[in-house]
Amino acid sequence: MSEKSRAGRRATVERRTSETRIAATVELDGTGRYDVTTGIGFLDHMLEQLARHSLIDITLRAEGDLHIDFHHTTEDTGIVLGQAVARALGGRQGIRRYGEALVPMDETLTRVALDASNRPYLVWKVAFTRDKLGDMDTELFKEWFQAFAQHAGLTLHVETLYGENSHHIVESCYKGLARALRQAVEIDPRRADAVPSTKGKL
Repeated sequence: MSEKSRAGRRATVERRTSETRIAATVELDGTGRYDVTTGIGFLDHMLEQLARHSLIDITLRAEGDLHIDFHHTTEDTGIVLGQAVARALGGRQGIRRYGEALVPMDETLTRVALDASNRPYLVWKVAFTRDKLGDMDTELFKEWFQAFAQHAGLTLHVETLYGENSHHIVESCYKGLARALRQAVEIDPRRADAVPSTKGKL
């Protein structure tokens, strides 16, 4: 890949509302480095997994109304990261577009498939055995995936085929997203300058 195309696959997004203040930078052609602080320990852990297994470098700082609950910070983090990925992808020329992963984690198995089509849609077939992981409501993970898919422009299918431990379930979802995203945003050397669609645009 040329230095010009590499330079175009990095983006920074900032979002400030009355509920949250978030800044994120992503480098699609990274090595999986991360520097993440959201104020929510478990969410930090998941975003670190996302970076490490996608090879997308992620720097993120979030301050939110955690004294109320974790909802706004979780959702807005998904929004900002999704927007940063979309901006880094630009016109989506040369990407492989599709990605898939089947991720085992002890007793759990999760399947993730995505299309970086710029047509956002989430299918979420994930059930948790607990309402909370630490202080975090497990229902918030769907909110994060919905926000990320919407703003990154992904058709995203996440399905836990089986599992019992809620920590393993959600971690396999993030690792599956990471592995599928790594495939989808990778440049295809055979079509490095072409948009992967007969429409000519994504």
